[in-house]
Amino acid sequence: MGGLFHSLRHPRRCYVVCTIPRSGSNLLTDGLRATRRAGVPKQFFLPKSEARYGAEVGLDPVADYPGYVRSIVNAKTSQNEVFGFKLMSWYLDDFLTRLRDTRAFGDATTDDLTLLRNAFPRLRFVHIHRRHKLRQALSTARALQTGLWKVQEGKTTEREPEFDAELIEQSLKEAERQEQIWYRFFQQIGIEPF
Repeated sequence: MGGLFHSLRHPRRCYVVCTIPRSGSNLLTDGLRATRRAGVPKQFFLPKSEARYGAEVGLDPVADYPGYVRSIVNAKTSQNEVFGFKLMSWYLDDFLTRLRDTRAFGDATTDDLTLLRNAFPRLRFVHIHRRHKLRQALSTARALQTGLWKVQEGKTTEREPEFDAELIEQSLKEAERQEQIWYRFFQQIGIEPF
């Protein structure tokens, strides 16, 4: 059911920040969180983070993934009924597979867009990418070497970075590969992201 009835049943608005590493997505999502009007966008569906977020909402994502998804949406929605989350392209397929395997949001015949919108009412897509690809590759190489992906209190570098032309080239190619995942996905589901 679409239209007005769907909007009345689901006043919540959801969005996903579609991104790749070192694109500026932390800057964007930190800023969105700070507004207190755009949900609490984080990587709730990154497999290595799900146990931690599951503990916050009192659910084991392995035992009850649909319950975990619903609980995260309910717990991390701002007062104005906005929920946001961040997805990296490298775990997009895994996330879609886990949603589909639950059979709570669709089945094997459900297309990806419908599957996502069944899990996240009124879902919109925000695609963030970095224009300066070389700077992105340099940032990735530095983060890989230092182990520091985001400057935060209590986090320090594991070692000092060194110039490594091969690592920079690999980082450049990997960023291009990951961006292509998003472009193909948007084309496949037939949407133009913001």
